[in-house]
Amino acid sequence: MNDSRIVISGASGLIGGALTRSLRADGTRVVHLVRRPARGADEVEWLTGSPLDPDVLAGAAAVVNLNGASIGRLPWGASYRDTLRRSRLEPTAVLADALLALGTAAPALLSASAVGYYGNQPGARLDEASAPGETFLAEICVEWEREAMRAADATRVALLRTAPILHPDAVLKPMIALTRVGLGGPLGSGRQVWPWISLEDEVSAIRHVIDSDLHGPVNLTGPHRATAGGIGRTLASLMHRPYLIPAPAWALRLGLGRAAADSLLLADADAVPDALTGSGFEFRHPTAPAALAAVLG
Repeated sequence: MNDSRIVISGASGLIGGALTRSLRADGTRVVHLVRRPARGADEVEWLTGSPLDPDVLAGAAAVVNLNGASIGRLPWGASYRDTLRRSRLEPTAVLADALLALGTAAPALLSASAVGYYGNQPGARLDEASAPGETFLAEICVEWEREAMRAADATRVALLRTAPILHPDAVLKPMIALTRVGLGGPLGSGRQVWPWISLEDEVSAIRHVIDSDLHGPVNLTGPHRATAGGIGRTLASLMHRPYLIPAPAWALRLGLGRAAADSLLLADADAVPDALTGSGFEFRHPTAPAALAAVLG
């Protein structure tokens, strides 16, 4: 891949930054689409009023679309729920239009989505063919993916249904803060299945999708199921702190709002990475305890 060019939107986030470092370490040229004046040849300004010139994407090996306001900013008020939606749909629409303008010369599009697509489906094994759920985040993911798939008339489109990243700067950040002061405990029942993935495997999986012929939805989630309680208890053990104080579902909904609590903390979704494993991908951290130990051990 080191003779190729990869275009990334949303590269300022945790995943985008790690992906950029990984690609550049191998000599791959990475170009960032940025929402400010460009500061060098590796940046292109976009979404500031002018249309994206399709030639910016021409000749790239792939375009990786990671745009989207943080779902970790809580609570989700009405205004922020609109921001969550617009910040995903509008950039994706611009990229799809530019790729369609290139026609058969368009590079592959890898467009972010989330395992939140599946919502709350207790007891179900959720592969890439499973139906969407009914939570707020699931509704956004359906629209988000639909916008990206418009580009399939011109090129290969892969939908990266990413699980929460087990990393101190991601889903673990508030959990670490609470656990550190002795307030760790079950969220809701604690028995809900939480999809998860390590940052290292997330980046490796995206690179695998770039280099493969995978298209359509791809679950980027660890291969072995974990529960919210299991992840919380492992975190507390690694931090040598108690895991005792429960947060009932009603309290989470009251404090965070129903949309956020039901989409992020209380949803039960056993999403499995069938597309990845079926195409030969191997996980560096196949279990949630291994992923946690890698960043906290």
